[in-house]
Amino acid sequence: MGRSVRRRLLLVVAAGFLLGTTGAAAPALAAARPATVVGQAPKAPQATAVVITAEGMADSTVTAKDKPQLFRDLLREVSFLPGTVGQITAPKKETLGKKFTVVVRYDDKPRYTYDLYPLAQGGPKAYRPAAQPDKKKTTPAWFLGRMTMSEALRIAGAPIPEKPDVISGGIGGGERVIPDDALPTGRDVDTLLSELRRLVLLNGGVVLVLAFMVAGVALIIRHRTR
Repeated sequence: MGRSVRRRLLLVVAAGFLLGTTGAAAPALAAARPATVVGQAPKAPQATAVVITAEGMADSTVTAKDKPQLFRDLLREVSFLPGTVGQITAPKKETLGKKFTVVVRYDDKPRYTYDLYPLAQGGPKAYRPAAQPDKKKTTPAWFLGRMTMSEALRIAGAPIPEKPDVISGGIGGGERVIPDDALPTGRDVDTLLSELRRLVLLNGGVVLVLAFMVAGVALIIRHRTR
């Protein structure tokens, strides 16, 4: 066997040996190195529960998993409060009524806390304390609450009188109820129709006067142009 042939055989054997060893080592390295997705950002925490506490009531926890609609309705009552500049000055304590503390949990960890006053004079109020559960300091501030606050808390278990004049058909749905005394009576309807007829006649008279004026101007222009 010539020298060149032997050299080629040695090169083939060496190449095969190297390929075999690297192929065997590759799975071991893959197993030792954790799998990662390039460019994928860590998942942002999600609101998972709302906990309501107050004096004289058992703690009420509403989760996004068990009661998604009620959870969204409660979250809507406080979702505009983080980082927002206060809307009103601090009300007098005697005008606030019963306080309900709401804690919003993200991935089952407390993150935000607020004090809600659904029965306050002049409408619901909300307070954001400086100390928050996630240890981040914020500016204490007072806000005007949503008109649905009392019903959202009541459905979640808070001892609050029902307010059918706020909303009917359940929180987050239904339609606003109009009090009976706000509906027009038969006499009011007759008066309204009479006023409408008078308005129509008046407008008709104005239109006729304008029509005669336009016709007169047209005749004057026609005579002068002859």
